[in-house]
Amino acid sequence: MINKKYERIVFAFFMALFMSFIMSFIITLINLGFVENFVSSWLRAWGTAFVCAFPIIVVVAPMVHKIVHKLIVKI
Repeated sequence: MINKKYERIVFAFFMALFMSFIMSFIITLINLGFVENFVSSWLRAWGTAFVCAFPIIVVVAPMVHKIVHKLIVKI
């Protein structure tokens, strides 16, 4: 198993993986439709999206976490 101190990085990795996978599929489908080279175009877009999404999530997630904690009412 992975050490708890890497939790934030592991979370960012999987969030980027799944979100880029789904979003690149949707955007590629909207832009191209189901064309002959759809899968290769989608996978190329997914690779690019993941490479961008992972570092963005690493940086942005802590800021979003702080914003959410300020907005949530503590009972």
